[in-house]
This record gives sequence, structure tokens and C-alpha cells, in this order.
Amino acid sequence: MITTDNTVLLLIDVQGNLALNMYEKDNLFKSLKTIIKGMKILGIPIIWIEQIPEKLGHTIPEIAELLPDIKPIEKYTFSCCDNQQIMDKLNSLGKKNVFLTGIETHVCVYQTGYDLIKSGYNIQVVSDCVSSRTKENKIIGIERIKQIKGSATSNEMLLFELMKTAKHDKFKQIVKIIR
Repeated sequence: MITTDNTVLLLIDVQGNLALNMYEKDNLFKSLKTIIKGMKILGIPIIWIEQIPEKLGHTIPEIAELLPDIKPIEKYTFSCCDNQQIMDKLNSLGKKNVFLTGIETHVCVYQTGYDLIKSGYNIQVVSDCVSSRTKENKIIGIERIKQIKGSATSNEMLLFELMKTAKHDKFKQIVKIIR
């Protein structure tokens, strides 16, 4: 069961010119802003990751500005699981439900999901919060995650699933960011 107490969000590699070349990038950025704001409202931890920032650039400003209290973790591996600092952070949180967002779906997002599932985590890819340079690679990445016993969700579906009821004390705040 997914609850606010057992959930963490990974924000993977939404950086520089690569981010600007994503399939349906405007929708991606809008959805990422919604999920980040929603996770912050609900008190869900976010692990922010950047792939070789000195080469790819840093996280795009419109996303980075939403995370002033979080420092990105730098990685050189495709899978976040091959970076000890990321895994130490994830393990220290003690959360078993991991939601994947970022780019590229068929490379870093997929490989991270695969490794996390092998390590016993429950994985969901937030389908409107991931992308690749092509539609086909985005679809393949999501499908592969589902084939390996992960699942897919959307930012709205996840936020409402975490609240469970319109009586949730954060419901009105969440509805405002979704609209």
C-alpha cells in the first residue's frame, strides 16, 4: 500500500540541453513542477540527481528553483543504484515505494527502476513526469519497467492515491496545483 509514510520520489537528470530536447518537453516540465510541489505539500522526500553536471549542465532552472532546500547528488552511472551516495540516502529514508521521474525513460530511469526492483523496492514510473528524446523510447522505457514488475502512474493519480480522501488536510492545496 502506498502512503505518505512509505514513499520517496527520485528526480533523475532533468538537465541542460538534454532536457530541452525531450519529447513533449513542455508537458514534461509542467508535470514535473506539479509532482514536485505536490510531494513537498505532502511531506514526501525527494532525492534529486544530476548526471555528470559539468558536461550536461545543471537541472533546468524552472525545476531547480522548486528545490531550494535540497542539494542534487551527482552521478556518473546510468542507474542511480550504482551510486553509493544515492543508495545511502535512499536507504536512510527507509521507504519501500519509489516513484521515478526524470529523463531519459529508456536509459537512466529504466536502469534505476530495474536495479531497485532487484533490490526489493516497489517501483512506479510517473508516466507524465518522464521522457526521452523520442516518443518510442519513452514508451519502451515505461513498458520495460512494467514488464519487470514495476508499474506506471501519473502525477494526479499518485497525488490522489497518497491523499486517499477529499477530507485530507492537504486536499485543497493539492487541487490548486493540479488546476
